[in-house]
Amino acid sequence: MGCCPRVADRTSSTFADNLKLPVHRWFRFSAGFSAEWAEHTIRSATIDSPVRVLDPFTGSGTTLLAAEDANVECCGIEAHSFLYRIACAKLCRRSNPDSFAQMVSHVLADAKQRKIDDIDAYPGLIHKCYSRDALEKLDVLRQSVEAVADDSETYALAWLTLVGILRKSANVNTAQWQYILPNKAKSNPCDPFMAYERLSRQIHEDMVISCDIPGPKATLVHGDARDCSGLPEKHFQLVICSPPYPNNYDYADATRLEMSFFREITGWGDLQRSIRKGLIRSCSQHVPEKAVDLDEVLSNPIVEPIRSELTSVCHELSKTRLTRGGRKTYHLMVACYFLDLAKVWRSLRRVCDSPSQICFVVGDSAPYGVYVPVMDWLGNLAIASGFRSFTFERTRDRNIKWKNRKHRVPLCEGRLWVEG
Repeated sequence: MGCCPRVADRTSSTFADNLKLPVHRWFRFSAGFSAEWAEHTIRSATIDSPVRVLDPFTGSGTTLLAAEDANVECCGIEAHSFLYRIACAKLCRRSNPDSFAQMVSHVLADAKQRKIDDIDAYPGLIHKCYSRDALEKLDVLRQSVEAVADDSETYALAWLTLVGILRKSANVNTAQWQYILPNKAKSNPCDPFMAYERLSRQIHEDMVISCDIPGPKATLVHGDARDCSGLPEKHFQLVICSPPYPNNYDYADATRLEMSFFREITGWGDLQRSIRKGLIRSCSQHVPEKAVDLDEVLSNPIVEPIRSELTSVCHELSKTRLTRGGRKTYHLMVACYFLDLAKVWRSLRRVCDSPSQICFVVGDSAPYGVYVPVMDWLGNLAIASGFRSFTFERTRDRNIKWKNRKHRVPLCEGRLWVEG
């Protein structure tokens, strides 16, 4: 495979530029990376021979859309059920734009004449985030969208249009990374009807552009990267993904507002049952103190290549947490994270061809100020799973603006390249 070009190194590991791109801009998912970089990387990999691409941490679909744009076969895996549905909807971009326009026009007309449902039935978080007028309009939009529910791609896009305006219509700060801040008011929230119409026009425009994309449609599996269940052996030559970082970002919480609005959950605690159980254990919410036996995790044979260093860091975290007010279970989170990623490497070795190339967009971590050499440990686990070598390409520094920060350990982010 050809070597990949350097494309916007400083921002290739962030989602920011995607907000300017067709389709990618339909839903803002902050835990992403540059779609333009992904497409360049895929195109470069096909210089010498055709490739099949895999993204085992699909998120909202960045790699899958980039592969389609590059006319390359691609498959994704996503464990988060709500993100899986969002990514599936984005993959409907090549469906009939006129059918979509007709459906959203019907939804808007129907919503404006509907009676308001029992909005008091919404979870408390929703009432904190919306004025009564906005919530009444969103409620009738929800009713109208659900009234046309079927298995069509047009419906999937009409649903995504509603999902895409929820944060724009809130009258409080609902920044996705990571927290919802209902005590911070926004000066100019969008009217839900106007926001739905505006986003539907944008989606329609992007669909018209997408109609000419010639490549195969990407496929997406609702599954777990730790086993890659159902994927054929030795099938993929290129893997591009951004796995969770062990930095306590709660991916389950990223769509709590949306899932609460659709009444899929009633509160933060429901995320454990509905979402977290299927995700890589990358935050302390995944690992309550009595739910994990640290010694058992550390003694698992598949973490043997890093066991000594991992054990030392986990024991240091175990002591440090007792001096901190939150006493977060970072020692358990770090141990479980690398156990989970060791399983991911083993599953990737099974489904990847030889030769193959894997790129993890990833960063290091320092919970409670205890440094975790994420890239080195992941690389060593990859080699122990049967891959040949690894290198790390640094793209940007993190955690260097220390004003009002408790942890002052310089961190970085970049691309972990693994050859196999």
